[in-house]
Amino acid sequence: MEILAAAEAGLRVPAAVDLAAIVIGALTGGLLAAREGFAVSGVLLLAVSGGLGGGLIRDVLLAEGPPVAMTNPAYLPTVSIAAAVTFFFSGWLSRLTGLLVVLDAVTLGFFTVIGAQKAQMAGLPIASVIFIGTATAVGGAVIRDMLLAQRADIIQPGPYNAVAAMIGASLLAVLAGPADLDPLPVAAVVIVLVAALRVLSVWRGWEAPVAVDLPLRARDRLRRRRR
Repeated sequence: MEILAAAEAGLRVPAAVDLAAIVIGALTGGLLAAREGFAVSGVLLLAVSGGLGGGLIRDVLLAEGPPVAMTNPAYLPTVSIAAAVTFFFSGWLSRLTGLLVVLDAVTLGFFTVIGAQKAQMAGLPIASVIFIGTATAVGGAVIRDMLLAQRADIIQPGPYNAVAAMIGASLLAVLAGPADLDPLPVAAVVIVLVAALRVLSVWRGWEAPVAVDLPLRARDRLRRRRR
């Protein structure tokens, strides 16, 4: 009970911060739709998926009643405003690419923490906490890519996205779970870690590892040594 109470306390993210994370996710999705030349309905749909998609997936997986995105009166209007901004000011927003990358990375960290902590409050095991934390962080991007009829960005080589979220969720699951550390400092550390991994991977060109054939690689090394 003490762990669950601590997790509940750590989950109380200020409403302004929560809405800010949703706004950045919505701006990212809406801006992509505007760049593709979508109609207003397409911009709104991608803004909703970017801002609220991860939370919808989380709440469906946890089966705790109606999703928060549907019950909170501020979420959908906020996303609609963000969609309108991207629809009418896409050219101006495109000049802020660097800032949007940083804000998107911070949003990834917040969504990871919120998803993982909600899973902990539900009493789920560590593996489930990691899964739901990661799904919350990247769920909006997956829905967005499905709407665009393209391969999900998280399964392709490129800057850390799901990898950063998975590392952060794993750290939170252990430190705020078996280690029983104060969830607030743990949440702060995880947010910074996830955001830093995301930004550094974009800046330094780091790519998530791809599948390798270890027997083939071992044979190639053996051949080179013989030569």
